[in-house]
Order: sequence, then structure tokens, then C-alpha cells
Amino acid sequence: MNKQNFFLKNKTFTVFAILAVCIVFTAVFAPVLSHGINPLEGNINDAIQPPCRAHIFGTDKMGRDIFARVLYGARISLAATFSVVLLIFTIGSFLGIIAGYFGGIADSVIMRISDMMIAFPGLVLALAVAGILGASVKNAVIAITLVSWTKYARLARSLVMKIRHQDFVAAAVVTGSRVPYILLRYMLPNVLPTLLITAATDIGSMMLELAGLSFLGFGARAPLPEWGLMLSEGRSYMQAAPWLMVFPGLAIFATVVVFNMLGDSVRDILDPKEE
Repeated sequence: MNKQNFFLKNKTFTVFAILAVCIVFTAVFAPVLSHGINPLEGNINDAIQPPCRAHIFGTDKMGRDIFARVLYGARISLAATFSVVLLIFTIGSFLGIIAGYFGGIADSVIMRISDMMIAFPGLVLALAVAGILGASVKNAVIAITLVSWTKYARLARSLVMKIRHQDFVAAAVVTGSRVPYILLRYMLPNVLPTLLITAATDIGSMMLELAGLSFLGFGARAPLPEWGLMLSEGRSYMQAAPWLMVFPGLAIFATVVVFNMLGDSVRDILDPKEE
């Protein structure tokens, strides 16, 4: 009954959570939904066909089915996006808690590195890192992680600094609690809600950054069915075959909107504003 009341009370969260689950299921069951069509194989005789009964999203220049490629592209795009969010959440939170609790040299080193990262435009620095490492989904994830953890580190540091001198922390120190226990028992639970809200709202923006790197040639490489790469491949046919860009673009748009709205609703639930 309580669960029913929760979902009825938070209708926005419920709607977008269902849509997010549907998107994830689409990626998981891509082979079933695409009727077994291989997104990497095509027939050159079917190249650049408009949407029809046989190919509801049309075909690309290699005769590959766009519908199957969009479905399989959800796997790559979602997996890469969730990997980035998990990595920046973990790395940033860990470094921020260490900097906020210990202060001193640890704080200075971590924050100076953070300042150095923030001094450069994020996407430009990510492009430089991805260019050095080489074009691939893995390297794109690494590049965005290296330039995006700073927000979490600064946020975690500020939250820890607010509570590290509280009486309950001092009592834990006096009673002989070890540092790892204090960090896990007192510091992490106090910063976790805010960091989770930030992570939830970052899913959409991280997906756009990954798609942007692939679009510019620094992410996924052909013939992978990644949405950003599909947009890049469709640029040359924008007027003659607009469906090459329309359907991957709609997939990115819909996914980003759903996860952005889901993140906003999570923020409203975990951090409700007083009336």
C-alpha cells in the first residue's frame, strides 16, 4: 500500500521511470525487437531505401537496416553513458570525501588538479584526450571521465567540510573509531543523497557528450551502430536521405529528455522544497 501511495504521489517520477525502463528493455531485447536482423550486415542492393514495410526506418548507404541499428545503438550508448556516470560518481565522490575530511596536503593536491581540469572547456579537453588515446567507445568514456569528475569531488568536499567538525564525528574519533569506518559510517551517508541527485541529472548530458565525441570522430568507430556515429554518417545524405539522421537523432532526443526528467523528479523526491 505504501508503495502504491509513493508511485501515485510522485506521478512524474513514475511516468519517466517507466519510460526509462522501456528504453533499457529496448536495448536488452534488441535482437528480439529487430527480428534477428544483424545491424552490421547489409545488402548493397538495398542501399539508401526510404522507410518501407521491409525497413520501417529505411536503410543506410551499405544497405543496413536503420531500425536494427538504432535498437542495437541503444546498447552501446546506454552502456557507455552509465559507465561514465558511475566512474565520475565513484572517483569524484572518493576524492572529494578524502579532500574534505583530511584537508591539508591531500585537499590542496586534489583541488589544484580539479582547478586545472576546470580551467579548460570540458568538451575541448575531452576531445584532446580522446584524440591522444585514439577513437573508440572505451577511450571516449575515459576522456569524459577524466574531465567530469571534478564536479563531484568539489560537491563531496563541501558537504564533508560541513559535518567533519560536528559532535558526532568528534565522538566517533574519541571512542577510537578508525578512519575508514568514520568515512563509510558518517561521511558517505551524508553526501550520498546529493551526489545521487547529481548523477541522475547528469545521465542526459553525459549521453550528449559521448554522442558528440562520436559525431566528431573521436568516439565509436564504424561499423558500430552508435547513435552519434550514425548521425555523423548521415550528414552527407541529409537532403537526399534525411531518415539517416532523423531516427538516430530522435533516439538521442527521446532518451536524453526521459533521463533528464527522471533526474529532475528524483531530485524533487530526495530534496523536496518546503512550501
